[in-house]
Amino acid sequence: MTSGRAVRYEKALARALDAGYEILQNGKALDAVCAAVVALEDSPLFNAGRGACYNTDGKHELDAAVMDGATRRAGAVAAVSRLRNPVLAARAVMEKSTHVLLVGRGAERFALAHGARIAPASYFATRSRLVALKRRLTGHHGTVGAVAVDADGNLAAATSTGGYTGKLPGRVGDSPLIGAGTYADEICAVSGTGFGEAFIRTVLAYDVAARMRYRGEKLARASAAALARIAALGADGGLIAVDRRGNIAMPFNSEGMYRGAIDQQGHRRLAIY
Repeated sequence: MTSGRAVRYEKALARALDAGYEILQNGKALDAVCAAVVALEDSPLFNAGRGACYNTDGKHELDAAVMDGATRRAGAVAAVSRLRNPVLAARAVMEKSTHVLLVGRGAERFALAHGARIAPASYFATRSRLVALKRRLTGHHGTVGAVAVDADGNLAAATSTGGYTGKLPGRVGDSPLIGAGTYADEICAVSGTGFGEAFIRTVLAYDVAARMRYRGEKLARASAAALARIAALGADGGLIAVDRRGNIAMPFNSEGMYRGAIDQQGHRRLAIY
């Protein structure tokens, strides 16, 4: 990580925060998290949308999910290859169907029928991700996500990812699985990033909410305890979470985690390590 590279990441994070913050002035948490994630999907710096990792076939397969805490509605897509913004396709599944999760060509066909934009394979191709594949940097992972609480106290979460470098074709991680990498209810909203298989096995995102609901734990304690369960499996990662009072938690056990937060007054916090 060079200082110049860090500045580029911080600027991209700031754009995502500003996109969500602008909506939250008069809008809903769900709209805000989708806008923030779209900004991150459109950046080649992050492992989602345009900057997604390659699988072993040298292809891109993308996953995304959204959840509205006020209604418990959720939508997700997995293993899609042509959708420019998978998070918007996930929202379409939530709002335009009776389903929660659609995968592959069926998910793409549904999204296109509801206004999703497609992109050629070249759009998702980035040199750094290709170099990682050629160097066999299997396991080089990452995810983008956003959580928000609006003026009415409603919570929402959105997550999008390209999985990890060298994953098998057809592999689906935790991001589109409600309760694993994405979750929101009336208590908190959570989005995770890291070794997805461990997040699935511990149902990490829901675990945060369950600890708050049934054990009365505060957000920070619940988030740290949930993350400790993936560490016990030998996995690394992190999460971002917010509760209905605006408390924020962003714990991680990896070397670093690109992260940012913006408060009611528009004050930003950005960090990598």
